[in-house]
Amino acid sequence: MTIPAAWVVPDWPAPRHVRAFSTTRAGGVSEGEYGSMNLGMKSGDLEERVERNRAIVRSHLPSPPRWLVQVHGVTVADLDTPGDTPAADAAVTAARGRVAVVQTADCMPLLLCDAAGTRVAAVHAGWRGMAAGVVEKAVQALGAPPAQVIAWMGPTIGPAAFEVGPEVRLAFLAADPGADGAFAAHTPGKFMADLYALARRRLARAGVREIHGGGFCTYRDEARFFSYRRIQKSGRMGAFIWIQ
Repeated sequence: MTIPAAWVVPDWPAPRHVRAFSTTRAGGVSEGEYGSMNLGMKSGDLEERVERNRAIVRSHLPSPPRWLVQVHGVTVADLDTPGDTPAADAAVTAARGRVAVVQTADCMPLLLCDAAGTRVAAVHAGWRGMAAGVVEKAVQALGAPPAQVIAWMGPTIGPAAFEVGPEVRLAFLAADPGADGAFAAHTPGKFMADLYALARRRLARAGVREIHGGGFCTYRDEARFFSYRRIQKSGRMGAFIWIQ
């Protein structure tokens, strides 16, 4: 199936039967600040429009994705276990055609697979979840030696736009003093945080060597991406991964 050119297909050395993409603002039916491919059912957009947008995305997938209830935590859902929609911020699967997905609008969508392409994961890696260990939890749940894990960092807010308070910096330094290099002093009491640098550190500390992606900024690229930091009345993008 052909992925729309306006969406983002990871540039990473995953096996060919591992398929993935991240939506952008383009290709949907929503209007105004939600225009046009808003996938967030709780964003404030009209439910029927979000449903139509999800149906458009579904036409590019092998099966309906299992949408998570994201809570900025560290729970990793096993999509191969039957059950209701889980409250989790990452999902893993080894089943062919089963789709893992996370929604974002500044937080990082992090996609993972093993080198053989036998298991894949999607991670909602905002600063709270990342500081709490969701990246490491997802790598562990993948069930492969970390040196055989391949990671792709999708569209997130960039280091020139993500101003945070000292509590964010301290949350990362508590587990990794070397993370200080990902924070640049800004206005008094404020720092500019680099989520891509922080994710690379977390992945590397977990033993992952193949780390790809980055270089996006959801906040500054207004035409292409939704951004909650730019405007809270924002849509949501989706990052999807599955085994073909």
